[in-house]
Amino acid sequence: MTRIALITGASSGIGKATAEAFATAGYDLILCGRREDRLEQLVTSLSSRVRSIALSFDIRSRKAMAHALDSLPANWRNIDILVNNAGNAHGYDPVNAGDPDDWDAMMDSNVKGLLYITRALTPGMIERGKGHIVNISSIAGKETYANGTVYCASKAAVEALSEGMRLDLTQHGIKVTNIAPGAVETEFSVVRFKGDEDRAGKVYEGFEPLRAEDIARTILFAVSAPDHVTIADITILAAAQASATSIHRK
Repeated sequence: MTRIALITGASSGIGKATAEAFATAGYDLILCGRREDRLEQLVTSLSSRVRSIALSFDIRSRKAMAHALDSLPANWRNIDILVNNAGNAHGYDPVNAGDPDDWDAMMDSNVKGLLYITRALTPGMIERGKGHIVNISSIAGKETYANGTVYCASKAAVEALSEGMRLDLTQHGIKVTNIAPGAVETEFSVVRFKGDEDRAGKVYEGFEPLRAEDIARTILFAVSAPDHVTIADITILAAAQASATSIHRK
C-alpha cells in the first residue's frame, strides 16, 4: 500500500528536494507551504510519478493550519510520515540589538508551528498504531553561535522536542527522527539577511556546502529503515565543516 507523507516548507530548499526524493520512492505527497504558486508547480512536476496535493497556509497560524488539514479529502487523511521542515532564520544580530519581530517569526515557525501540526496529526497515527515524524533541526540546535542566539534557541527547542516526542510516542508505534544539517546552500541565508544576496552568497564562499538534495536523501534513508529500526538523530556537515562556526575555506 502506498504511504502518504506530509512535508511542510515544501515550496523550496530542503522541503522541495524531499518531495522529489519521496516521489522517486513512490510516496504520495501532501505539500505544504505559503507560496501556493510554487506548490502547484511542484504538484504538476510530480504528477507523472505520484499523487500529490498542495496545501497553502502559514505554519505560524494554528487556525490556518487546521483549516487546511480539514480541507483534505478523506482518502488523504491517513498520513504516515510528517516531515517538519518549515522554518527559517531571521536577522543576524547580538541579542541586545535583535528585532523582536524576527524573534517572533523564528519561534512561531520553528517551534510553535512544528508543535501545531504535530499535535494535529499524531492522534491519527496513534489510532493506526504507526507513523514517523522527522524534525529538521540544525547544527545550531547543538552549538550556539554569536549573533544567532534566538535562532539557535529555536533549534535547540526542536532538539528537545524530538527527544520528548520519542519518549511520548514510541509506545504507540511512532518513530521520531531528528536531523541536524550544517551549512546547506538554499534560500536560508537570503531570508536571514533580508534579501541581501551578496551577503548571503559570502556565507558559502571558499568551500562546497551541503545541497538540499543531500538532506533529502538522508530523510528518505531514515523513513526507509526497517520497522524494527529507528534512526533517532543525525548530524550532517559539509566535508569542509567541523562545527557550527568552523569551516575550512580555500
